Amino acid sequence: MATAERTTGTPQPIGHTRSPLGVVGMILRWIALLIAAVLFLIPFYLVLRNALSTEADITAPEWKFFPSDLQWGNFGELFRDENVPMARALWNSAVVGILGTGGQLILASMAGYGLARIPYRHADKVFYAVVATLMIPAAVSFIPSFIVVSSLGWVSSLRGLIIPTLFNAFATFLFRQYFLGFPKELEEAARVDGAGHLGTFLRIVVPNSLPFFAAIAAITFIGNWNSFIWPLVIGQDSSSWTVQVAMSSFITAQTINIHELFMAAAVSIVPLVLIFAFLQRYLIQGVTQSGIKD
Repeated sequence: MATAERTTGTPQPIGHTRSPLGVVGMILRWIALLIAAVLFLIPFYLVLRNALSTEADITAPEWKFFPSDLQWGNFGELFRDENVPMARALWNSAVVGILGTGGQLILASMAGYGLARIPYRHADKVFYAVVATLMIPAAVSFIPSFIVVSSLGWVSSLRGLIIPTLFNAFATFLFRQYFLGFPKELEEAARVDGAGHLGTFLRIVVPNSLPFFAAIAAITFIGNWNSFIWPLVIGQDSSSWTVQVAMSSFITAQTINIHELFMAAAVSIVPLVLIFAFLQRYLIQGVTQSGIKD
């Protein structure tokens, strides 16, 4: 009986042993991840190293991992430079990034929802026309867009930087693909309560799609922050420069201010790193949820 009780009791856990091939595969994966991490971090190291160096250290023939005397004063020198209003440029980029991202989210999400859910016999044609604009090089539209902005008196103003870029065809495409897969049962429950398309969108769809909105917001903000050509065309006065235009001013036909350029690059990537750190899971989720269903 004792033997029977011992054999019928709770089975003891059996230790899991890895096969030699499994161990080798795990080691190779860790090595690959380590190499990828090092390659990813090298640009950040170079920017930080050169930002805290003198011109002589940056251009010296012998390489040092970090200069013996770190130039922390380069940070203050960057913001004291009278020729480049870096503080103003950072403010302009923040305004353009936040307002531009908010406007693009509103317009693209409503357009995407309308194309996905509102019955209209020409909806597919409108959608194909929106997608077709993605194949037009941005440089082609610069001249007509600049003429319109100039005629409105928006050159060297934040209005000229933000308003012409509010509609984003790519974001509209992503929202439309996402809303095609959104559960219709939730929308039908709202319509039973008497909500129309707009009420359903605001009360049901948006609150249940916040992770996707966050993913598109992160991608859009990064794009707005890094935009260069359009701000360069519109920002003809230094008071309307964005951070990318301000950084380009450190390189002229006569001189190259290397240490301030690298310090400006280090300062400019801080908001992007923070956004990526806080919203990276939404970025991954946005990639997996968009463009899959039709």
